[in-house]
Amino acid sequence: MRIEILTFQGCPHGPPAHDLVCEVSAALAPTARIEEIDVESPAQAAHTGFLGSPSIRVDGCDLEDRPRPQEGVMSCRVYGASGLPPRWLLEAAILRAAPPQHLLFLCVANSARSQLAEGLARAMAPEGVSVYSAGSEPTGVRPEAVTVLEELNIPTNAQRSNSIDALEGIAMDTVITLCAEEVCPTWLQPVSPPSGRGASSARQQTVRRLHWGLPDPAAVDESEEARLNAFRATRDELSRRLRMIWPGQFRRGRE
Repeated sequence: MRIEILTFQGCPHGPPAHDLVCEVSAALAPTARIEEIDVESPAQAAHTGFLGSPSIRVDGCDLEDRPRPQEGVMSCRVYGASGLPPRWLLEAAILRAAPPQHLLFLCVANSARSQLAEGLARAMAPEGVSVYSAGSEPTGVRPEAVTVLEELNIPTNAQRSNSIDALEGIAMDTVITLCAEEVCPTWLQPVSPPSGRGASSARQQTVRRLHWGLPDPAAVDESEEARLNAFRATRDELSRRLRMIWPGQFRRGRE
């Protein structure tokens, strides 16, 4: 994997962008090759497809999946309200370049956020990708999660509130936690090879771990409509992030 960081001299967000790339790539793509490109002129900006400083590309694809401009752009780049891309955007770009095949969403109750993420990911992911959700203290699927998924014509009859323990033994390659209280279960921790004479080699389990902390829509203690709107907001934010991994439309009717 190749990760490019394009900046112009003096960009205040250049060093933080470099630190972000190094940190995220170390966690998700430790063998990635990181290249820093100094853009010094409009001509070079046009030649490199520069979209403003800082720009980050993973395997030639812009973080926001924006096309390269026809003319060079020698200006600062803004991501939302910041000059630095959010961590999740870089994480999603890395997953877009090296897509997950067995993806697990974790949240303590496995009732709201992780249910929304599972439903959305099932509808977006290509055939052959396995998507799961679970929690350390499952409580059941919230009806609001079912409602807002069905508003997008996403089937929900396969949604279940699962215990993490029920998934032990499934070879996950990517785990995304959605609440700060949840952690990866012990059976997903890397296994260190044994040492000493006569010790047999142990296979190290490599699991990419991400944390997308989002507010709990189930915690909204107001009217039913206010709570539904909170679920919709969480659904839409998760959809925005997952679309950066799997661009395109939902695959309707998938179970």
